[in-house]
Amino acid sequence: MDGSRSTRGDTRDPEDRIWTIPNALSALRLLGIPIFLWLVIVEQADVAAFALLVVAGASDWFDGYLARRLDQRSRIGVVLDPLADRLYIAATIIGLALREIVPWWLVVVLALRELMLLTLVPRLRRQGRITLPVTYVGKAATFCLLWGFPLLLLGSIPQAGDVFLALGWGFALWGTFLYWWAGLRYVAQAYAHDAESATAADVAAPSEGAGEGAP
Repeated sequence: MDGSRSTRGDTRDPEDRIWTIPNALSALRLLGIPIFLWLVIVEQADVAAFALLVVAGASDWFDGYLARRLDQRSRIGVVLDPLADRLYIAATIIGLALREIVPWWLVVVLALRELMLLTLVPRLRRQGRITLPVTYVGKAATFCLLWGFPLLLLGSIPQAGDVFLALGWGFALWGTFLYWWAGLRYVAQAYAHDAESATAADVAAPSEGAGEGAP
C-alpha cells in the first residue's frame, strides 16, 4: 500500500504545483495593487507609489527568471503572472487618470484591447487552452507600460522636471501600440488555430471514409 502511494505521489505533474517561489512573488504583486491605489489616490504619496511600481515591475521579470532557473514552472503561474500584469496596468492607468495625469482616452484605448481579447475566451476553451501564449511583442508591451506609467507619475511631481514626463509618454505610447499589436496577433493566432484544425479534419474525413468502404 505504502509503495503504491509513493509511486503515485512521484508521478504527479510538477506543473500542478501551487506553492512555488515565483507564484509567491506573483501573489505579493497582486497584494500591492490596492496599496498602490491607496497611495496614489488617497494619500497622493507619489514617490512611494512610484517605488512600489518599480518593485512590481522588477518582480515581473524576476519571477519568470526564477521559474526557469529553479524549474518551478506551474499551470497556476502561467495564469497568475499575466493576470498580475493586467491588473497592475489597469490599476495604474485608472489611478493616473483619476489624478488627471493621463487622459481618459488612453484608459479607453487599453480597455478596448482587453475587451477584444475577452471575446477569445470561448474560442480558447474550445481549443483546450486556458491562456494566451506569451510572445515577445506582448512582453515588450508590458515592459513599456509598466515603466512608462511610473515615469509619468514621477514626472507629475513639480521637482522632477519634464524629462520624466517625456520618457514616460514615450514608453506609454509605444507600449500602447505594442499592446494592441500583440492583441491583434493573439486574435489572428486563435482564428488560424481553428482554421488549421478544420483543415486537418477535412483531410482526415475522406481517408477514414475510404478505409471503411474498401473491400
